[in-house]
Amino acid sequence: MPKIERTNDFVVKFANVNGSGSAAANGLFAKAIMRMGVPVAARNIFPSNIQGMPTWYEVRVVEAGWRGRRGGVELMVAMNPETWKSDLAEVESGGFVFYDSTKSLPHAKMRDDITLLGVPLTDICHEAYSDVRQRQLFKNVMYVGALAAILGIEADVVDGLLAVQFRGKDKAPLLDANRNAFRLGFDYARDHLEPIGLKVERRDRVGERIFVDGNAAAGLGAVYGGATVCAWYPITPSTSLPEAYARHCRRFRTEPDTGRHRFAFIQAEDELASIGMVVGAGWNGARAFTATSGPGISLMQEFIGLAYFAEIPAVLFDVQRGSPSTGMPTKTQQCDLLLAAYASHGDTKHVLLFPEDPTECFSMGAQAFDLADRLQTPVFVMLDLDIGMQEWLTDPFRWDDAHRMDRGKVMTYDDLESGRDFGRYLDVDGDGIPYRTWPGTHPKRGAFFTRGTSKDRYARYTEDGPTYVDNMQRLLRKFETAKSLVPGPVIEAAARPTRAGVIWYGSTGAPMAESLAQLEAEGIHLDRMRVRGFPFADPVAEFIDAHEHVFVVEQNRDGQLRTLLVNECAIDPAKLVSILHYDGNPLTARFLTREIAEKAALFNVKPLRTKGGEARPQRGAAD
Repeated sequence: MPKIERTNDFVVKFANVNGSGSAAANGLFAKAIMRMGVPVAARNIFPSNIQGMPTWYEVRVVEAGWRGRRGGVELMVAMNPETWKSDLAEVESGGFVFYDSTKSLPHAKMRDDITLLGVPLTDICHEAYSDVRQRQLFKNVMYVGALAAILGIEADVVDGLLAVQFRGKDKAPLLDANRNAFRLGFDYARDHLEPIGLKVERRDRVGERIFVDGNAAAGLGAVYGGATVCAWYPITPSTSLPEAYARHCRRFRTEPDTGRHRFAFIQAEDELASIGMVVGAGWNGARAFTATSGPGISLMQEFIGLAYFAEIPAVLFDVQRGSPSTGMPTKTQQCDLLLAAYASHGDTKHVLLFPEDPTECFSMGAQAFDLADRLQTPVFVMLDLDIGMQEWLTDPFRWDDAHRMDRGKVMTYDDLESGRDFGRYLDVDGDGIPYRTWPGTHPKRGAFFTRGTSKDRYARYTEDGPTYVDNMQRLLRKFETAKSLVPGPVIEAAARPTRAGVIWYGSTGAPMAESLAQLEAEGIHLDRMRVRGFPFADPVAEFIDAHEHVFVVEQNRDGQLRTLLVNECAIDPAKLVSILHYDGNPLTARFLTREIAEKAALFNVKPLRTKGGEARPQRGAAD
């Protein structure tokens, strides 16, 4: 069987045990390749227990710059005997398996079409270290050294990364120990193993891009968006978002002379309390947010309804995970779309933002606060675990220093004092958005004109039917106004005319970009649209109307985006063809290409050529 030979285009997957300290070593491997100017796409696949269960870290070396998972593995670093069989099954024919050869493996556990690369890591560690924990931790660094020798990763690059990680006099012993462990693995592999067909060669393809996770980016976005209050309750996979916010605030929102914090960071007793604090802070004029996941949104429903009906700004970061119930807390899905869009009892509709990567987590994380103030309503930023907890190679964050916060329609003291007609729920401008006040603006008039029960335009309690309908219709006008304020869709035409299209949102965009290139190579051309916000702007419905078949790609079982499109845009359901993935693992380009190609064949959507050789769109089979 010929061995795979590829340069800067292969997948390395690490199979470890959770709690073994492997995460830092695996990240070191990925960063070393990036330091050589070669892009990587990394994914950490881990269980929800603390330790002892299998965990994997996948590093896709991809000079072409694709950011999603491809599918398949060329080199498996098999450090967990419990998952050996399944790990071997993932390796491409002609690929390689790196393992600890201290103990021999029975022939039944081998494959004839792959090459085994053995290094006696345990024996080397026992000779070099006496401490049990050191043996485990440094074995991880040791296999990074061996892989560097095998793949051509420059040792000086790893040495520089270690110097950054363990800088400072107090960490000098750790730096020396890690350098020694790396060199032990590197030297052994160099002296005992032959070079393989997989190579890393220096390039200049990373550019200015940064390696960061979406939760950290969103937390920084909240700082730039002017948030001064964060109330939250810990839940996977959102916890690192408020922690990032607090970390940035301690740096940027602490008075240098007094040490006084210019922000409030509150870990509430539960999710219900956290959203209650956010709504209270929003009513008081602060920009406030919470971060949670699907189970937290479920518990927050009553306060979300209050904020919607009383018209109080609030921002909620929903880092979606596998569900329902406790579900798969450390797996990714896009399964809270309907939960968030119609959160709470009664007739409600909420603004949703769909960032595609950490760069948009930052920009939309900031934008959400302007939208919440302008619209006086809850705004959801819909991340998922794949964006939130994974580190992405992404464009650097940009910020316009000339930007000023949009606080929306707020009555001043002079407005109130002048006797100007003020109805807290009065639509003055025809856009459905009333004026509000902040407490303390005026000693007698203002903020207490807020009501979560049925009311008239002047916030006077009433259960009069026509008055209630008038208020609910105004809320619909406000939602219609939101269409022009949320980010519009990104639409791109296929290389050839076609009557078929594809729609997606969020982290799906990473494997989708590669899949579209593969489909075009197969002669399947699709116009494409990435949805970035809800309510859907008019171009969303127009895109669907212009096509006979539209594939809707999303990561949930029930086709929630498709349902939302049908409900809100009056779309014929027969036009929308679901492509669904919901096993909790990040999507792969191979899966998307296969699924779309199979369904495209059913509808015969390939472009045809006329007698003159020009491409023309193919009609559906029903025509």
